[in-house]
Amino acid sequence: MSEYLSSAERQTQIFNLLSHLGRLSVPEIVEQFKVSEATARRDLETLAEQGKIQRVHGGALSVKQAPPELPILQREQEQLFEKQRIGQAAAALVRDGETIFLGSGTTVLEVARSLRSRPNLTVITNSLPVMNTLSGLPGITLIALGGMLRASELSFIGHITEQALAEVRADQVIIGVHAISLENGLTNDYLPETLTDRAILKAGREVIVVADHSKIKAVATAFLAPITSIQAFVTDQAAPSDFLAALRQAGISVHQA
Repeated sequence: MSEYLSSAERQTQIFNLLSHLGRLSVPEIVEQFKVSEATARRDLETLAEQGKIQRVHGGALSVKQAPPELPILQREQEQLFEKQRIGQAAAALVRDGETIFLGSGTTVLEVARSLRSRPNLTVITNSLPVMNTLSGLPGITLIALGGMLRASELSFIGHITEQALAEVRADQVIIGVHAISLENGLTNDYLPETLTDRAILKAGREVIVVADHSKIKAVATAFLAPITSIQAFVTDQAAPSDFLAALRQAGISVHQA
């Protein structure tokens, strides 16, 4: 490797090498790129701050990149059994008489389907499929938030939605995410939706994230919030035990369906 690489070029090559090997130590970077240990550590810190790698003692690990998210109608059958079980488990956390916010996505839609027979709930949502699922039911008071329709997700986002969110409060917010990791927190893949998602998180006293195992230890493009912003996590039986143990240690309630 040339010592004449710029820091950005060197970091790109370190990232590519790490993606191929899965793990790199500081001495390996020193040897490969002919740089000092201090420079190698700075390069790793920069990549870690960008969410591209996971920094560990003596080196770094590659981070699983979440694949681009398909439109909601195409995702509905992915991990369907797991999503149905997660939906039922999350619905069991909702108490009669409460006001809850349901976000967009296929896993949250399964939560809505599991709530259809509840006798006394107020549901706030920006998701068109959730609105269709819960509309007209005698036990559900439905508050639908409008805004700019994101066609692929069938959800309302943007300034109008965020203004409406400032006017409501919920006992629980139940949302899905595209990716979740300890180091990078909650991430999604659509930047324009991030501000709306952050406003959603602020609308509830308790935040419950629902996500199947494929979303865990992954990172997507848009940072939403740190892992400490949630109070409960509902997932399936295939979720990695070390990740769940770390959540519990952080004081987050974990439920496996």
